[in-house]
Amino acid sequence: MSQVGIVMGSKTDLPVMEKASAQLEDLGIAHTLDVMSAHRNPAKVSEWASGAQDAGYRVLIAGAGRAAALPGVVAAHTALPVIGVPLLSTHLGGADALYSIVQMPPGVPVATVAIDGAKNAAILAAQILALSDAELAERLAEFRAEQAEQGMEHREIAADGETGGFGFQPR
Repeated sequence: MSQVGIVMGSKTDLPVMEKASAQLEDLGIAHTLDVMSAHRNPAKVSEWASGAQDAGYRVLIAGAGRAAALPGVVAAHTALPVIGVPLLSTHLGGADALYSIVQMPPGVPVATVAIDGAKNAAILAAQILALSDAELAERLAEFRAEQAEQGMEHREIAADGETGGFGFQPR
């Protein structure tokens, strides 16, 4: 049974939202990935979000660009945590989507990550799930330790006199 449902407004959102799917896969979290538009398929979105908890989902991730209504519409139809991913657009650089998602009215919260921040949405979903799953909490701890180790590798490069992309020289 899938614990996380990922939904996006358009197939063009797939390259970004697949990053959430890949991160969930790496953490061993069952999930689904769907496309449905809050504007073109409002009944389908309502049905999916309303039935999400009964379907076994525990967290939902919704990605959308421009007007970015999808995360808010999903949140309006479920009591599950919803994480919104504002998507970059050529029109306003994703700021329109970010504002649409982050400015939800009181009582209909949507946790919001950075523009195109699908990977962080997956990590946040995992952190929520890990509150009641000790094995997942351990996998997350291992993931964080690996990230810290990778950060130290960058520091070692800098210590050898290379900038490592940071634009500074060690003292």
